[in-house]
Amino acid sequence: MHDSEQHAATLDPSDWREIREQGHRMLDDMFDYLEGLRERPVWQPTPDQVRQQFTESLPRQPGSLAQAHQTFMQSILPYAAGNAHPGFMGWVQGGGSPVGMLAEMLTAGLNANVGGRDQVPLAVEKQITQWMRELFGFPEQASGVFVTGASTANLIGVLVARRKILGAAVRTHGVQAAAHHLTAYASTATHGCVKRAMDIAGLGEEALRSIPINADGAMHLPSLEAQIAADRAAGLQPFIIIGNAGTVDRGAIDDLSAIADIAQRENIFFHIDGAFGALAMLAPDLAPRLAGIARADSIAFDFHKWTQVQYDAGFVLVKDGALHLSTFEAQEKTYLERAERGMAAGSPWPCDLGPDLSRGFRALKTWFTFKVYGTEKLGQMISHSCALARYLQQRIEAEPTLEVLAPASLNIVCFRLRCSAGNSAENSEAISEAVNRRLLLAIQESGIAAPSSTKIHGRFAIRAALFNHRSTVENIDALLDAVLKFSSAASATMPAVPSSVKK
Repeated sequence: MHDSEQHAATLDPSDWREIREQGHRMLDDMFDYLEGLRERPVWQPTPDQVRQQFTESLPRQPGSLAQAHQTFMQSILPYAAGNAHPGFMGWVQGGGSPVGMLAEMLTAGLNANVGGRDQVPLAVEKQITQWMRELFGFPEQASGVFVTGASTANLIGVLVARRKILGAAVRTHGVQAAAHHLTAYASTATHGCVKRAMDIAGLGEEALRSIPINADGAMHLPSLEAQIAADRAAGLQPFIIIGNAGTVDRGAIDDLSAIADIAQRENIFFHIDGAFGALAMLAPDLAPRLAGIARADSIAFDFHKWTQVQYDAGFVLVKDGALHLSTFEAQEKTYLERAERGMAAGSPWPCDLGPDLSRGFRALKTWFTFKVYGTEKLGQMISHSCALARYLQQRIEAEPTLEVLAPASLNIVCFRLRCSAGNSAENSEAISEAVNRRLLLAIQESGIAAPSSTKIHGRFAIRAALFNHRSTVENIDALLDAVLKFSSAASATMPAVPSSVKK
């Protein structure tokens, strides 16, 4: 084969100097972007002509890296959701960090598939597992694995609990062979991914019992105990309780110690959805609120939320590592044969602890984040976001036109503009929701801040979730200024009340 033929087959450049220069420009552009975030809008609607650029036919011929980069800078970067921006207060999303960005570059260059094999990237993932055991007070035999996010981590928790109650036979015969129908328990404030996990696990959404919450958003434990007793009396098999360490709507924390007592007494697997709140363990002033978390059988959480690791970096920690392994480990290993030496050594592999064989090296950016910033600084950042939430709540309480619907439990504040129109409670609530929806859209489209919405006890709320490490008091003031600025326009023309609520 001639050199020209070999070169035509590779994707490496013919001129490394040229791609090096272009790569440096691309890296500098991203540093410029991050440094200048405060001067940009948080979010802006995407013009039709920009969307049109991404409807072209499949490219057949080589193109220019410089031109592709220019398209990114002009038509992609300005129109993302904006969670890197300090004014992003919408969903539970971290803002990333320059260190994480650089680690992602190294990860992409290495391009390691960390499903298995004897390689140091697996040791890095095991290092993170060791650190998490230490953080949460789990034993040495506890296992952990990186996944896309808490949705998959919660699914793994359900599957491990299913394996514990039904034994190894469930992997061969499925849940239809079980002697009793299984039932799970979580509060009404639990994230919808738990219901989806019940579906994917073959147990059905109806098997998830939705337990009422207290006024503070935490699970009502007498109702939990009553539901477990009723299900046992009906011949059903309770198998898992899912506690919340920070609910997605308002950041409420269930009484984890009390749930652990119930789970132990009833011999039920105790899983915690700690998607963001579990990592409050890094903050000394917040960690006591998670008392009982060390008694969980498994914990799901995301490094890409409060610890600001670049997306995606979910994680699940399981106390019984042998049970975890038996839930996923392949029984037949031909292509995936293991060995004592060589590249097939190092068993068990991460692919034995979850559903993925092909896996990116998520552990590296997480390792860099902890090594460079340290837990003390990460904890200070987490505490700061909670302090900002308390400041926001104080400002709202000082404004007669606004009301707090859910006080800041951690770093989330739910509030709304007061509306007095309507000749009935149902009518007034419909008008209030319509007005506050208009207010929310006006704030988002202004580019000043980007809160989201939720429902608190059936009432529509504007929801400010303060997860970005770049956010300051100035961003909170900018949000409140925008709320007051657009409130008059939002309520100037009262919307028509939906016919469904008219008397």
